[in-house]
Amino acid sequence: MFDRMRAITRKQVQRIHDASMNLLETTGIRFNHPEALEIFKQHGIKVDGNVAFLKEDDVLKALETAPQQFVIHARRPANDIVVGNGHLALAPGYGAPYIMSLDGSRRKGLTADYINFCKLVQTSDHLDVNGYCMIEPADVPSESAHLDMLFSNIVYCNKPFMGSPGDRQSAIDAIEMASIAWGGKENIRNKPVMISNINSLSPLQFSGEMAASLIEFARYGQPCVIAVLIIAGLTGPVTMAGALTIQNAEILAGITLAQLVNPGNPVVYGSTSLPMDMLSGVISIGAPELSQFVSATAQLARFYRIPSRSGGSLTDAHFPDIQAGMESALILAAAVRSGINFVLHSCGILGSYLAMSYEKFIIDEELCGMFKKLLEPIEVTGDTISLDTIKDVGIGGLYVTHDKTLQRCRTEYFLPKIAIRQTYDDWVDNGMLRADQRATKLMQQRLESYVKPDIDPAIERGLADYVKLRKRD
Repeated sequence: MFDRMRAITRKQVQRIHDASMNLLETTGIRFNHPEALEIFKQHGIKVDGNVAFLKEDDVLKALETAPQQFVIHARRPANDIVVGNGHLALAPGYGAPYIMSLDGSRRKGLTADYINFCKLVQTSDHLDVNGYCMIEPADVPSESAHLDMLFSNIVYCNKPFMGSPGDRQSAIDAIEMASIAWGGKENIRNKPVMISNINSLSPLQFSGEMAASLIEFARYGQPCVIAVLIIAGLTGPVTMAGALTIQNAEILAGITLAQLVNPGNPVVYGSTSLPMDMLSGVISIGAPELSQFVSATAQLARFYRIPSRSGGSLTDAHFPDIQAGMESALILAAAVRSGINFVLHSCGILGSYLAMSYEKFIIDEELCGMFKKLLEPIEVTGDTISLDTIKDVGIGGLYVTHDKTLQRCRTEYFLPKIAIRQTYDDWVDNGMLRADQRATKLMQQRLESYVKPDIDPAIERGLADYVKLRKRD
């Protein structure tokens, strides 16, 4: 498909690869976890202190075993998704501590908010994956919050979900709870039932917690997004090419570790790299350069023949206003058109990752639906050309009452629920509601009509008992 947006050429991809290989072999990557370092040593990779030095052959050998696509299985098999190649999976926002209200105030997120977002994902026509940490619940202890979020992910939604990667114990808990839902650990070993976000600690290192989580998930064959957030000008070079080089080195080091633990383990090449605003010194997730990072990330992932991940409906705005719409549409368009396979932060994010908004979630969700429609090829057949209909209506006729129009009028085109296509008078008669106000009404209707998906009562009790036991511990 022709697309004017190509951030880098094939030759430039190769230059970034070569520079990354040089970095990995001469500077190395720090892994702040002894088991990760021991794994590298066992496979003949040079380790000095807590720094691993990977040669190009080590990386290419690891990439040979990484799958180009994989399936994440849901509790309801009809909701299984494919990640990789030409497939697109959309997931909601991640990691925000605050809820933004329509009056411009913000408050800390609660467990009830987290459950609400699980319900909204479950009832969504456009989101494919339930998230993790869609809001950080402040009303439960931070050391056990992941247990409540995992329980909600499994019980309130039957779509694939994201696991808890905070540290080794969090990863173990995710595996244990998934094994309860699927009837035993052997039923999930090398059968993906969740996907987890493993973040590097830029520049050029992985924390002990993330390395340990990666190892645990890989041992059970659970997919990991190896994600890097380079802040160009702060945690990486100010130039985009330099930032992409460090990003690439960190991602490839994480992928190599996953393949050494479990050859064939599903991995995703992930990035949310972005520029630092040089006037304010803060990150800018609404900047057009982030869309260029997204495009380059997709190209690098295709170069290595593995799935890709980026951010989606991102904005620096603190309210679901025109700035939020502009920036979110720009970045989501870049992700979809560039061929990103797994789009995190597709719905709800405001304020540079710091807040989730119910209204923006609903608005972004419709934007996701529009882009999915955009990807559908135009059906060109004898039936859709419908030459007989054209001749039947003839010159100067109307198609609105024709049988063919009546047959397809509700299915041929995307039908928005938030965007309006009313006359001015109709808009006035319906209360002159803004998009965010219409989103509030739709969100309330969705939550009120939510029906909890079926789950074996024994499984739900088992999950609840596990959470209680772990909280006591």
